[in-house]
Amino acid sequence: MRLLIAEPEDFSPRAFALLNKHFTVRALELDRPGLLNAVRDAEILWVRLGHRVDREVMEHAPGLRAVATNTTGLNHIDMEEAARRGIAVVSLKGETEFLSSIRATAEHALGLLLALARCLPRAHAHVLSGGWDRNLFQGVELFGKTAGIVGYGRLGRIMARYLLAMDMRVLASDPHVLPENVAPGVTLTHLDNLLAQADAVSVHVNLTQDTRGFFGARAFAAMRKGALFINTGRGELVDEAALLSALESGHLGGAALDVLAGEDPAGMAGHPLVRYAREHKNLVLTPHIGGNTRESFEKTEVFLADRLIARFGPGKTGGEE
Repeated sequence: MRLLIAEPEDFSPRAFALLNKHFTVRALELDRPGLLNAVRDAEILWVRLGHRVDREVMEHAPGLRAVATNTTGLNHIDMEEAARRGIAVVSLKGETEFLSSIRATAEHALGLLLALARCLPRAHAHVLSGGWDRNLFQGVELFGKTAGIVGYGRLGRIMARYLLAMDMRVLASDPHVLPENVAPGVTLTHLDNLLAQADAVSVHVNLTQDTRGFFGARAFAAMRKGALFINTGRGELVDEAALLSALESGHLGGAALDVLAGEDPAGMAGHPLVRYAREHKNLVLTPHIGGNTRESFEKTEVFLADRLIARFGPGKTGGEE
């Protein structure tokens, strides 16, 4: 089968070697027009987060049988259109046991919290501009503060452990988790109670139709004045107009986001939160790099390559695993 890797930069050499034994592989760094042209004869398309695999892409790929993506979130793929066309989507979603060793996004969430609390991006920019005035960057300590984990799944549990190690009080809210399944030191509570007490709130919720936009004006209003907000899940989980309002009003002390709604690899200069961050000091943004480490790419790409070989390699039918 013909496999197109549309985002080959830093692709795992081990995963590439595995795929190359079983498929006819092309690895091309592509813009949108290039993708639409190259996908015409592809039977398997491999992407990360740099391309939207929508109806237009699928229409240009009449022989496409599968889309592979080493991600857990799938909002960059039109899942309904894929299902309608009988195109399998092979991803990391639901691979709980394997993903227990993938820590990059949780580490980044902790990094964002520290960057926000200690004014790290602004302090760095200040030094690069020639300054050395420590009085401009008084931060806050996390020790003794209360952290709120919204979504106590794989990443939420890892983040909770990191925050406990920093001697924070940790609350968690997740309607799908029972109290007996919470780690020692973590208190499971209702979301409203968590928001009322937390000095910092970190969101680790999967994006579904039920959770889209769930963190909105009511949730921000329920947060403590001056609290910090962290999101490394998906931008679509948050009502971004409500977040912007909470920042502008001063109700939130700050926010640090690795994700925005409607992410566009071509650039996000016109996004309201990007425009706000240019002029204000209480918003830190990174371009969805939570899972972007050498180690996570190596592990997840080898894992996904093995899954593709098992399902679509020579002699396989490509049916359900």
